[in-house]
Amino acid sequence: MVIKETKSKIQVTKLNIWYEKTHAVKDVSFEVYEREILGVIGPSNSGKTSFLKTLNRLNELYPGFKMDGEILFDGQDWRSINIQLLRKRVGIVFALPLPLPLSVYDNIAYGPRLHGIKKRERLDQIVKESLTAAAIWDEVKDRLQKSAFKLSGGQQQRLCIARTLAVNPEVILYDEPCSGLDPISTHKVEDAMRQLKNRYTQILVTNNVKQAARVSDRTAFFLMGELVELAETKQLFTAPQDKRTEDYITGRFG
Repeated sequence: MVIKETKSKIQVTKLNIWYEKTHAVKDVSFEVYEREILGVIGPSNSGKTSFLKTLNRLNELYPGFKMDGEILFDGQDWRSINIQLLRKRVGIVFALPLPLPLSVYDNIAYGPRLHGIKKRERLDQIVKESLTAAAIWDEVKDRLQKSAFKLSGGQQQRLCIARTLAVNPEVILYDEPCSGLDPISTHKVEDAMRQLKNRYTQILVTNNVKQAARVSDRTAFFLMGELVELAETKQLFTAPQDKRTEDYITGRFG
């Protein structure tokens, strides 16, 4: 895949993360470009999710969390951004779909209402646009007032993506978004990611190296908290520069 956008969206410099005495991420530095899909692969306990959750400061909820280093969003220190605004700008989709116990419509409208949008006409527009962007509108347009729990697992995950889009983020983080989905649902979620590339920067943490190969523009390989290698996806999967990367993607370990 060719990366057309090379403007830096996120800059990470010498990032270290600890939980009590466990050093989870070690001196990691790299950039994330605007409107790219960055895949992040590596075995369990390699620091992938710790890195991801630090980007919207979810890690600060964990006891014993400590970090140093620098993270910039559009050149601005991410610690200087109001935390609620930061989480609006940087949305996250988790491994398990987590719809709210509300209707499909109200799941999408919930965030915009929290941010002060009350007019029904505008909410209707946001709901349709968000569900369309997440490639699920045609499947749910006649079920908007039904419980979100009545959707399939794959539909619920795309609903969660739509709910993230409804507050107009700039970056979307995915933490193993397809780990509990069947191949058909996984394909639909991946299609939604591709369609979102024109508007959003996306970071995909996945244990499925084939998924990273299918959807990512560039891929980063983490191992034991270190960033071993970061390259355009085709290069990383066909001609990795580090033997540890080659061993992982060919299944020799991990």
